[in-house]
Amino acid sequence: MTERLIKRGTVYTPEGPRQADVLIYDGVIAQVEPRLHSSGETIDAKGKYVLPGAVDVHVHSRDPGFPEKEDFGTLTAAAAAGGVTVVLDMPNTVPAVDSAGVLEAKSALARSRALVDFGLWGLIRSSSTPEQLEGLAAAGAVGFKAYLAYSFSLSRKQIISSPDADDPDVEPPADYGTLARLAPTVAHLGLPLAIHAEDPAILAAFRRPPLTYDDLLESRPPEAEAVAISAAAAVARDAGAHLHVAHLSSALGLRAAQDAIQNGTSLSLETCPQYLLLTNLDFERIGAAMKVLPPVRTEADRQALVDGLRRGVISMVSTDHAPHTDEEKSRELADAAAGSPGVQTLYLSCLQIAKDLGDVWQAPRWVSTAPAAFAGMANRKGAIAPGFDADIVIVNPSARTRVSPDGMRSRQRRGALEGREFDFAIEQVYLRGEAAGDRARGRMVRPALVAR
Repeated sequence: MTERLIKRGTVYTPEGPRQADVLIYDGVIAQVEPRLHSSGETIDAKGKYVLPGAVDVHVHSRDPGFPEKEDFGTLTAAAAAGGVTVVLDMPNTVPAVDSAGVLEAKSALARSRALVDFGLWGLIRSSSTPEQLEGLAAAGAVGFKAYLAYSFSLSRKQIISSPDADDPDVEPPADYGTLARLAPTVAHLGLPLAIHAEDPAILAAFRRPPLTYDDLLESRPPEAEAVAISAAAAVARDAGAHLHVAHLSSALGLRAAQDAIQNGTSLSLETCPQYLLLTNLDFERIGAAMKVLPPVRTEADRQALVDGLRRGVISMVSTDHAPHTDEEKSRELADAAAGSPGVQTLYLSCLQIAKDLGDVWQAPRWVSTAPAAFAGMANRKGAIAPGFDADIVIVNPSARTRVSPDGMRSRQRRGALEGREFDFAIEQVYLRGEAAGDRARGRMVRPALVAR
């Protein structure tokens, strides 16, 4: 049995920050009290923050299918370096996670490489059946993701964008009819229904080659996000399902979500650091590394999202960590792949945003407490309290970190936040009481199904 003591830090507890020691026994937090003693290793955290490990509910490992972009080993190495101790991986790997058998095979692959704990999302296709969703839930899926703007390749078993409409190999995107057909099953299973919220009809109406960043914004208007949220919310509300909006990017989308909540929809929102820290004007400095979908928008959108986070309407921050090869990101804007690494800088980004808002202690709630509860793990993740997994991050608030390619652990080293400086440094990360990243010991975590 292993015993470890973290002493003299400022600990973020469920009651708020306080000076305390944290005693860890066999990977679980045993006590959080002042002046504790231990016969095991002692870590002096005087002057440091002792925070719960982050839960990133939206990452793309690219594994299996595209290991040249990322695999579970490099993904979770980046997560461990950034204080993220649980990642929830999206289902658009190859083969896409649309059945229990695929989820189980992907879980086995992830366990062989993971350096932190992980969960897996299941996919909703236009052809998905209630029985498939029930199988995914039984196999441990944390929820179901529907890509409203993306089709499915039948031969390659993967999600694709902008397909040839006449291609017989292509299954059309899951639409609102698909959601209406499957939402009662999702509600019965007690798992969240997550959507990539862009309405395909609006995208089709505005489609154009994004030769400039203004072209990109015009081709992915915020109306597409708002319409998708409103329509999916109506379906979820009628069925009693919980709707989760991934990577919220716009003020208009936020307004649609608020209206849906006021009308009785059980709905949660995530946004990402790129939407909270950047605007369209940053493209001139950053270039195609900033290309993500939905796109980074205007200062007005950024301010609305920060305000929504401050008010608690947006409850969590994730990353949509989506790396590509350097060659794919070095192309001209129209041809560059959309996506950026982000899991390694999630905690630092949120600590900085919270500090700038005047309360640095909001950050653990955004990246740990709220997402752990959303994912059905509130009984063991997301808090520093007796009985919880000892997933702990020690942060130095007197040091600075500058994001540079040399320090990144993902295969894609250059991302949207390159060059950004933060007023914090992550010094130590523990997964169930052991130094994270030392060896492959990540476990698949299953949600405890609870009423939402």
